[in-house]
Amino acid sequence: MELTPLDAIVRLSWLAAAVAFVIGLSRMNSPATARNGNLVSAGGMVLAIVATAVYLLFTPPSGSFNPIGWAVILVGIAVGGGYGLYSARTVKMTAMPQLVSLFNAVGGGAAALIAIDEYLRHSGVVPGLQENVATVLGIAIGSVTFTGSLIASGKLMGLRITPSRPVIIPGGRIITGLLAVIVVAGSLYLFTGNYSVAVMAAILAAALVFGVTMTLPIGGADMPVVISLLNSFTGTAVAMTGFVLNNPVLIIAGALVGASGAILTKLMADAMNRSILSIMLGGFGGGDSVAGAVAGPGGSVREVSLDDAAIQLAYASSVIVVPGYGLAVAQAQHNVRELAELLESRGVDVKYAIHPVAGRMPGHMNVLLAEANVPYPQLKEMEDINPEFDRCDVALVIGANDVTNPAARHPGSPVSGMPILDVDHAKNIIVMKRSMGRGYAGIDNELYSNPKTGMLFADAKQGLADLINAVKVL
Repeated sequence: MELTPLDAIVRLSWLAAAVAFVIGLSRMNSPATARNGNLVSAGGMVLAIVATAVYLLFTPPSGSFNPIGWAVILVGIAVGGGYGLYSARTVKMTAMPQLVSLFNAVGGGAAALIAIDEYLRHSGVVPGLQENVATVLGIAIGSVTFTGSLIASGKLMGLRITPSRPVIIPGGRIITGLLAVIVVAGSLYLFTGNYSVAVMAAILAAALVFGVTMTLPIGGADMPVVISLLNSFTGTAVAMTGFVLNNPVLIIAGALVGASGAILTKLMADAMNRSILSIMLGGFGGGDSVAGAVAGPGGSVREVSLDDAAIQLAYASSVIVVPGYGLAVAQAQHNVRELAELLESRGVDVKYAIHPVAGRMPGHMNVLLAEANVPYPQLKEMEDINPEFDRCDVALVIGANDVTNPAARHPGSPVSGMPILDVDHAKNIIVMKRSMGRGYAGIDNELYSNPKTGMLFADAKQGLADLINAVKVL
């Protein structure tokens, strides 16, 4: 088919947008270039939208300008873009997983709606095999992503109708299995050259319910992994939509999101030493517990005063800071950077130990600390920092719970086998927490009953501010 000059310009713009996505994604691999990578990807998306709008303006599908259609498009861009800008600028770092999940739902739902519209346009005429397969997969995967992501976001928000604890549905696994059979059987029926709106509707309904029954039984601790998996589903659904619309930028963008989401899911599962299958079948993690308990079987907890903690930190040779979810909730990243700079001015060597899922999402803690201008070289990944705990004078744990629990080294524990930071190897340990509440795994932390551990009960932001003042007067 011979391309018009406009067709050629639009397709080259789509190709340039796809290249921007690839470059942007590669630059997100490092905290130093992540912000720039995000801007490059956003620029690619703007280019893709503008090129598509120009193409539709000068080559409308109906052959004539449709003001109603354009009004719907512009209103959708204004409302969706406006809400996206507002939510992205106002969201707290600790609520980022919920926001990502909502974005997953929007992406999956949009892909499913486009696939449904394209299927209904055929009006009884069976589409080609490639388009048929892509359409049905777009409907099924997009629908699962839509409802599954909404449930996942609700669990992380702790909504009453979607509590963070696992919600066991009577006969839930059988129901989920039957729904999967309906989706697969209906898809195969349509793949073999049949056109049926009723079967398509059955696939849609089963996939929507499947997303709910699949996600409800999963515990809160596993939810970030599920969100990453659903993000991969969203990318796959978008890629299928690209095949349906014969749009290369959607195919490339969807494939990138699908592949990166799958890789991230695998990395997160490995960081928790859990298989993706075991997570999807329901695992540990019933949400945060407020119950007070002795940390460790038969152990007792030693509380340390603010002045004692300040003396230990001020006169140490090396300090390793272990930031966690508690620090993120308190938005105490600027305080911890100020404390670190104060200690460094006294000749103390300060490093930060970053667990792969610190803050409950990979890269979450890196971004949080970068926001406070913490130098990148001080951020050490788990594999690099663990050998240094043996030579560390003081380990300062701020809100990190499950990722520091020595119980992970013992068989039979709910977190057994999960890679942890070797905080208990430090010569002295200070744990800053608001209370003795358990972490997302719902179990006590054996680190708290370690004789070397002193508990400093305080909100992370206020506690660090008090520590700073206490060190200054020494």
